[in-house]
Amino acid sequence: MLVLLLVSAVGVRAETALADDRGRELVLQGPAQRIVSLAPNLTELLFAAGAGARLVGTVAYSDFPAAARRVARVGDSSAIDVERVVALKPDVVLAWRSGNPPGTIAKLEQLGVRVFVTEPGTLAAIADEIVLFGRIAGTEDTAGKAAAQFRQEIAALRHDYQGRRPVSVFYQVWHGPLMTVNGKQVISAVIDLCGGENIFAGLSALVPRVSLEAVLAANPEAIVTASDSSAAQALANWSAWRWARS
Repeated sequence: MLVLLLVSAVGVRAETALADDRGRELVLQGPAQRIVSLAPNLTELLFAAGAGARLVGTVAYSDFPAAARRVARVGDSSAIDVERVVALKPDVVLAWRSGNPPGTIAKLEQLGVRVFVTEPGTLAAIADEIVLFGRIAGTEDTAGKAAAQFRQEIAALRHDYQGRRPVSVFYQVWHGPLMTVNGKQVISAVIDLCGGENIFAGLSALVPRVSLEAVLAANPEAIVTASDSSAAQALANWSAWRWARS
């Protein structure tokens, strides 16, 4: 992402010009004081960047850190209450490129709301995004420290797992329909980092649907899901099947 700082001739005010993942430019006259996040992952990164106090709206499942639970909800990532977002009078709305409906983003922009669309596709990009959010909110010092710590933790994990035999993994995004991630989704990068190998990395869709038969045929050594209670129950259902390795 391109970041340019444009200083006015009198030196009183600095503009921050940011290009989002669509290549569209967002110009801020100063640090954003009111931010709305349209995805839980963006909410978490905002808090990491020290910008949690600027967050006035977010979506369902934005529960980390604990302070995020107290922020007003504007729907969930796939169904946003546009009127509620507008009523919050945000300086900028942070949107998730693959998770928020394009029509919702377009409608917000038609109503004059400034939207910054992003999606870090790599672990390195996550650290860069923390720094970027710090620039948006004017919390550069906190964001820089958090990004540096994140990079150190990634390096430590990479050192710990390099050279080990990879464990084949099926990552279950959802159980009805059965969904997973391909190799371009950042979850797959986390699996690789921790010594795993995504069995569906080669599929073309970012979040593809797969069949029960395809998972059984791939015979993964581990099945992983998010911490949602219903997904966890569905994960337990895999134990009913006879696996080649059992």
